[in-house]
Amino acid sequence: MNRILIGASAMSSKKFSPMIRGFKNSSYKSSGIIGKANGKETGGFTGKYSIVDHEYDALVIGAGGAGLRATMGCAEQGFKTACVTKLFPTRSHTVAAQGGINAALANMTEDDWRWHMYDTVKGSDWLGDQDAIHYMCKEAPRAVLELESYGLPFSRTEEGKIYQRAFGGQSLQFGKGGQAYRCACAADRTGHAMLHTLYGRSLAFDASFFVEYFALDLIMQDGRCVGAMCLNMEDGTLHRIRANNTVLATGGYGRTYFSCTSAHTCTGDGNAMAIRAGLPAQDPEFVQFHPTGIYGAGCLITEGCRGEGGILRNAEGERFMERYAPSAKDLASRDVVSRAMTLEIREGRGVGKNKDHIHLHLDHLPPDLLAERLPGISETAAIFSGVDVTKEPIPVLPTVHYNMGGIPTNHYGEVLNPTPESPDAIVPGLFAAGECASASVHGANRLGANSLLDIVVFGRACALRIKDIAKPGDKIPDLKEDAGMKAIEDLDTLRYSSGPRTTADIRHEMQKVMQDNAAVYRTQSTLETGKKLIDETVKSFKDVSVKDRSLIWNTDLVETLELRNLLANAATTMHAAEARKESRGAHAREDFPDRLDKDWMKHTLAHFDTVTGKTTISYRPIHYYTLDEAECSVVAPVKRVY
Repeated sequence: MNRILIGASAMSSKKFSPMIRGFKNSSYKSSGIIGKANGKETGGFTGKYSIVDHEYDALVIGAGGAGLRATMGCAEQGFKTACVTKLFPTRSHTVAAQGGINAALANMTEDDWRWHMYDTVKGSDWLGDQDAIHYMCKEAPRAVLELESYGLPFSRTEEGKIYQRAFGGQSLQFGKGGQAYRCACAADRTGHAMLHTLYGRSLAFDASFFVEYFALDLIMQDGRCVGAMCLNMEDGTLHRIRANNTVLATGGYGRTYFSCTSAHTCTGDGNAMAIRAGLPAQDPEFVQFHPTGIYGAGCLITEGCRGEGGILRNAEGERFMERYAPSAKDLASRDVVSRAMTLEIREGRGVGKNKDHIHLHLDHLPPDLLAERLPGISETAAIFSGVDVTKEPIPVLPTVHYNMGGIPTNHYGEVLNPTPESPDAIVPGLFAAGECASASVHGANRLGANSLLDIVVFGRACALRIKDIAKPGDKIPDLKEDAGMKAIEDLDTLRYSSGPRTTADIRHEMQKVMQDNAAVYRTQSTLETGKKLIDETVKSFKDVSVKDRSLIWNTDLVETLELRNLLANAATTMHAAEARKESRGAHAREDFPDRLDKDWMKHTLAHFDTVTGKTTISYRPIHYYTLDEAECSVVAPVKRVY
């Protein structure tokens, strides 16, 4: 490790001791100081900064399910691996996933991964890449059994097999055989069990964990990713990590909206890092509204409730989903259920004093079943809505839950930088997995319980691809002298910003714009208004003020960095939504109610210019083919009904 000091000569000479787990595996050196020295500026920085250089074969940014699986996979193959995470790994948002993980294990009924693939393509409203969906669904049983071998405490049947519950959009016999029971779960805390299992397992391998380090930006050289710049939030040092291969696994950006199930840390950091590196966001307009967020709080109530027999009812006590989805009823795809709930409320059949939400009934189910299969939900409902689920319904409302779009990748996890001539051109040295990526297995709408599957399958796929294209100990490219300096300039500018607006004020404005203008139902009028307002909000970021000038646990500065990331994601989402003149999956246009395959069965690419704040839209074709036509045929588009 090389250490550089950037800044004033007043820098103390205290012993440097970075908080890195597995630090014995870190190659590092000290490199100097930039900023003000003896009152004279060196490098144009207002503040002082200490830079530490590191070298690794593989760098993973993010320590949720995808990041941990990629870290573990790389280290397992002998690569010197670093994992950078702004949270302690078990606080990553994977911990909040409740329902389960889909796989055609056939533990409850007959099943086939091809049926799972059909459901996933249908759920994606034919925007998903069928080669990637083929890969994910075929690998699903192996992924679940691998997790079981690591010790994940799945719920069990009386025979001792992994219990699988019904979940939305899942069928047998290519949609003709009724409801599938495909969702393996650990009660209603599957994400919690998975994250702890993967973290425990990852510690068996020789990887370095940079815990509570904030990734600032990718380091790009000659079109290749060669590492990243990071801020140690504990002591304020900057870390320049060189690596042959970098994996982004930073999660989604649900916090662009006012009401969402996402943690406050879901700020689209990896997506924005890719955008600032000149790469596009793919399909950002497709934002999933989960049908059942707790009214007034936004906390998630798992689809597993309906999988176990829960029922949605309106003010008249009617099980209204029978009208919207006669076959699947309450277990129709999430976008279908969310739109049905919204229409019921619009037409005056909402419940409560203001008729502005819906009731989810679990009170007809046996209390012992609720205690065994849905203990977390019973507790959450009591805390956040004050109801006893054995006696009363839970007040619920559609709430932003998941981003189907993200950094474009192929099914190996390699990040793409599409051009008209080469729509599948890869970015050497850069990978992405999980919610920050768009493989695209979810297309226009993700099926419930395909998210936990996505993160473990593609986290593993990244590690496998790195094994194929690289060897442990390969020479790491030398960095140019100014590598990473732009990230420090941006950090310095924000640290000493003194505009008239607070970070919280701009963030609230952005969230209100998104909530009001890019909701469950969209129109040309609301989206045009949204474009204008979000562009104004983006421009207002230059007026932000950071009061805390320190570098040690400066939450004011870190939240401002996160806001910068959110704004890029919000702008691309709004502009892409206005440009798509059709309804598909989670993107529901009242003025264009039909899916228009001839014109719109293609991926959106949204480029965001960080200097001008402008978003430009282009497109690339979907992958309308499988990995092996003899093994699994393409699912042809038809009208999507449940």
